[in-house]
Amino acid sequence: MDLPVQYADIERARERLDNDSVVKQTPVERSSSLDEFVGGTVYLKMEHLQWTGSFKTRGAYNKISQSVEEGVDEFVAASAGNHAQGVALAATECGADATIYMPTNAPQAKVNATRSYGATVELVGKDFQETMSHAKAAVEETDAQFVHAYDDTDIIAGQGTLGIEMYHDNPDVDTVVVPIGGGGLISGIATAIKHLSPETRVVGVQATGAETVHESLDKGMPVTLDEVDTIADGIATGGISETTLSIIEAHVDEVVTVTDTQIAEAILLLLERAKQAVEGAGAASVAAILSDDLDVSGETVMPLLCGGNLDMTQLQTVLVHALTKRQQLLRLRVRIDDRPGVMEEIAGVIGDYGANIQDVRHDRSVDDLDIGEAFLVFRVEASGSEHANSIVEGLREAGYPVENIAQTL
Repeated sequence: MDLPVQYADIERARERLDNDSVVKQTPVERSSSLDEFVGGTVYLKMEHLQWTGSFKTRGAYNKISQSVEEGVDEFVAASAGNHAQGVALAATECGADATIYMPTNAPQAKVNATRSYGATVELVGKDFQETMSHAKAAVEETDAQFVHAYDDTDIIAGQGTLGIEMYHDNPDVDTVVVPIGGGGLISGIATAIKHLSPETRVVGVQATGAETVHESLDKGMPVTLDEVDTIADGIATGGISETTLSIIEAHVDEVVTVTDTQIAEAILLLLERAKQAVEGAGAASVAAILSDDLDVSGETVMPLLCGGNLDMTQLQTVLVHALTKRQQLLRLRVRIDDRPGVMEEIAGVIGDYGANIQDVRHDRSVDDLDIGEAFLVFRVEASGSEHANSIVEGLREAGYPVENIAQTL
């Protein structure tokens, strides 16, 4: 099959990217903790440590540097954040101007970073698809060139340089795991990997709230979602292109999906065990190898941590969700006779079990309460499920009807 991107295109891109001030070779680290979880050998490819916090500069610079040589000096892009920073840095390095259209809900950290790299930022649209429409309409009124996040062969070839790097990091790797948004990253990586090591398995990962590849493959044409819903904003494109679909179909062996809960757990695990702060898109590959849908036992596997631009507000949300799932953060609702001193009594029982109370709320206006009754809702820190269960049982033994309502949310 005559595919739109060939290995030779990636090699030429690699020559253009031979500039450490634009793109650096990111490290690979073995994770013994993940080894134990998956029953294999796990090497983390830490592309989140790239200058802009993601791989996107590779494709953007490959595209923009060629266009500048042809006389283009103004660029426009649409992005949820990482592509924005890549285009901004690439344009600035090439002495060109860039205007980036970002969704109104784009993480503030990514907006600020994009501006810091020299681009003008316009916040429009409630999601990526709407933002893309605004950006394309703006290009029609100017001489600027639109830089697509994934539907561009130069972009794909630039991202493919990461595949060459991953292969040379560990030529004996059995499986590489790559997040999929619009498909530009995995298209480039898969093209490189399959040229250098045809037997290496290439696995793509999508978030369930932005999944399009399976249906696109089934229908033989790109499928676009009307809405996306995932914490992994870097892969929340809601669609792939004909170009990326053709390469995925030819070179990608398998595509799995992961939930936001699995992604949140992977973010927390990477913080705890690998000491790496990775955004949702970057953690999706680790979520995949931890899931039941992808078996890498006995294999040498390289999940790609493709981005680390994690907004601190989102991090707080993710941590609360993941800690609640682990029962390290509890919401205990206790039914009480509403009289003075009861809160102190219950707090004493919780304290006797070595748990810390973060806050407490008093609810009296609830339909199923009798006159003179109330609910006390405690948010409590615990060390895990065993500790949580002992706290609940201790309260029940003390005569207080209690429910861990965090488990029912």
